[in-house]
Amino acid sequence: MSEDAAAGGAHGDGVDGGPELLVERRGGVLAVTFNRPARRNAMTWAMYDGLAEACERADADDDVRVLLLTGAGGAAFVAGTDIGQFAGFADGADGVAYEQRIGAVIDRLTAVRVPTLAAVRGYCVGGGLAIAAACDLRIAAPSARFGVPIARTLGNCLAMPAFALLADHLGTARTLDLLLTARMLTADEAHAAGFVTRLAAEDSLDAGAEELTGRLAEHAPLSMWAAKESARRLRGAGLPADRDIVERVYGSEDFRNAVAAFADKTTPTWRGR
Repeated sequence: MSEDAAAGGAHGDGVDGGPELLVERRGGVLAVTFNRPARRNAMTWAMYDGLAEACERADADDDVRVLLLTGAGGAAFVAGTDIGQFAGFADGADGVAYEQRIGAVIDRLTAVRVPTLAAVRGYCVGGGLAIAAACDLRIAAPSARFGVPIARTLGNCLAMPAFALLADHLGTARTLDLLLTARMLTADEAHAAGFVTRLAAEDSLDAGAEELTGRLAEHAPLSMWAAKESARRLRGAGLPADRDIVERVYGSEDFRNAVAAFADKTTPTWRGR
């Protein structure tokens, strides 16, 4: 049982019609659960906003020593952003605004003062991969799959900070492999690449996460913060501009057609314009 609990996000799509995002404190751990299992925990704006609010809560409460992120159900951690969020995009400027908005949430997660841990079952895709990558540590079950299959789904792109985040963890070559081939890394592959910190059996992922958060909660907060903050500053140093890239891709005919095709459950036709 949690010491206290709070719900974030709109009601309706969560388990039993509950909230889309659950936030609860369990001793020194602030646990965030992405709670749309019927939609593979795809992120809505309310869920992104709720995640940012949970980061603020973690920093405001001196009794919180670790932030834990996990997905409800066994099918996914987070299977990207809900495609409905793209339906009203009119041009590339909307894509830039979207990437900036999501990027601000990812930046907020990387800046949390306490250690952050993602516990991953099932799909960890697109925006979900960025969320997991923004955490300090990742523990995964055998069912976990990691990727950014946008080259075969929506035809959009990663903003520079998200690309840099993945390249920092996986290397540029492997990041390009994921983006160009649209393939998924298995849990074993992600572990071998150093992206996943630990592997756990499917039925012991929660216990593994609890053991790891317990260990982190015992360590010196400022030592851990210094390590986190040094990594964050090093990764963000000298990032090049990317507005022209994002505007061209999100403003393209390919992107508009792919969003419509996804809604119609048809295969998009790529024209490169």
